[in-house]
Amino acid sequence: MKIHIPTPLRSYTGGLETVEVAGATVNGALEQLTTTYPGLRANLFTAEGKLRSFVNVYLNDEDIRYLPAKEESAAKDSDELTIIPSIAGGCCR
Repeated sequence: MKIHIPTPLRSYTGGLETVEVAGATVNGALEQLTTTYPGLRANLFTAEGKLRSFVNVYLNDEDIRYLPAKEESAAKDSDELTIIPSIAGGCCR
């Protein structure tokens, strides 16, 4: 399956925009991703192993937070995951 890496996290994948991993579920694919690129783990998961709340993951075009099985949703080799970190900040004057 293809995983699209957002620009702020590409330094952990050697600059790759898209990587290919195996996984029968979304979580399995993310685990494979962080095994191959261990620097991503702290950016995607909490110390308890839960997906960070500010990390949005889409299976094809579906936000996994709204899928019945969430991170345990089944995935196929032809599927694509997109990781989108929430961006916050800025200030008004």
